[in-house]
Amino acid sequence: QVQLVESGGGLVQPGGSLRLACAASGSKSSIASMAWYRQAPGKQRELVARIFSGGTTTVADSVKGRFTISRDNAKNTVYLQMNSLKPEDTAVYYCHSVIGPFNYWGQGTQVTVSS
Repeated sequence: QVQLVESGGGLVQPGGSLRLACAASGSKSSIASMAWYRQAPGKQRELVARIFSGGTTTVADSVKGRFTISRDNAKNTVYLQMNSLKPEDTAVYYCHSVIGPFNYWGQGTQVTVSS
């Protein structure tokens, strides 16, 4: 059974930083890609950043230059370094992974940016 376990969310002041981590376990297949999505209250879930097994990344325009996605393939872990956080970054952040033909989601971690 594949599990994605997120950590690192919390409350931070505007301009601050947080680092999210998501560890995948239970997979017997290679992980094609890992990503972070977020969902703010009353809004649709949106892609924040994605990283493929070869290292190629995509980042949403709204966070470009502030957020960085990285991956430790040996640990099956993906990270999201979030700098210069803004109140509009407040959301539940979800880890996502494509393993074989299946999609997997983490349980979500709350990020709140507020003074």
